[in-house]
Amino acid sequence: MSRYDCCGAQVVEAHGDYDMHSIGPLAEALKTATETHPKVVLDASGVAFADSTFLNLVILIHQTGKLRMVAPSEQVRRLCAITGVADILQIRETVDDAVAS
Repeated sequence: MSRYDCCGAQVVEAHGDYDMHSIGPLAEALKTATETHPKVVLDASGVAFADSTFLNLVILIHQTGKLRMVAPSEQVRRLCAITGVADILQIRETVDDAVAS
């Protein structure tokens, strides 16, 4: 995982698998980003596996009104579609689109 600033937003790039055993660092990064930036962009293109723990975290951060998700992997897209979360998230194709929205 990596983080960087882009046009006043904090971008968090997530990579790998996220479940109840591995979600901690991502949760901390997103929480810190929401506390320090007006907009948070989660680049989910590198997420190979995500379960309900990841989904719950995304929903929690989304409730702050600051989260945009970028280019989720096919597995994450399916998870969001099946659960209906795709209808409430602000999903964008690029970081630039997410920062501008």
